[in-house]
Amino acid sequence: MIETTEQLRALYAAPSERALHKQQPQLDAHCQRFIALSPFCVVASGGLHGALLDASPRGGAPGFVKSPDAHTLLLPDAGGNNRLDTLTNLLDDPRIGLLFMIPGVDETLRVNGTARLRDEALYTDFFTAERQRPKIVIEVRVAEAYLHCSKAFMRSRLWSADAQVDRAALPTMGQMIHDQMGLATEPESQVAMLQRYRAQLAQEQQLGDA
Repeated sequence: MIETTEQLRALYAAPSERALHKQQPQLDAHCQRFIALSPFCVVASGGLHGALLDASPRGGAPGFVKSPDAHTLLLPDAGGNNRLDTLTNLLDDPRIGLLFMIPGVDETLRVNGTARLRDEALYTDFFTAERQRPKIVIEVRVAEAYLHCSKAFMRSRLWSADAQVDRAALPTMGQMIHDQMGLATEPESQVAMLQRYRAQLAQEQQLGDA
């Protein structure tokens, strides 16, 4: 079992100068362009007092995360399941990590920093043209930005059409949740669930247009 950094490092070659020096303390033009094209990111956070770490998917139209300057990101909180795992974590521990993805692009962008939860109009006004004005905006103070190479996506072939898995390979979401919770009622069908989600998203759009 590996228990020390020395043991770990003995198994790997030293990182290249390129890998070490491409990390930046701010968002340059390339990072900001990447974020402007990205419709999806994963947000990592962790709370205090032994709370487990959390990684949460976030999505929207390309550029749904705003970068008003080289040191700042603004991430709108969209409606979800109301567990508020990420938001409550950030109240306890402001450290945050984000991984941005662009469909069809094998490279990713990693951004680390610290976060504050903002509800002032100064922040929510950034999203007046979006599907729904957010109640909360996560303001990220950027500490590190790092363009990640394509090897993980090349190995996984994530964007390859012939690598896509038929949805029928898994039970419906409703069936899986029913099994996990031990419910005896009839589970919601995949079609009904998707229709419900589409209706919710359409309602958000109407509220945003109002």
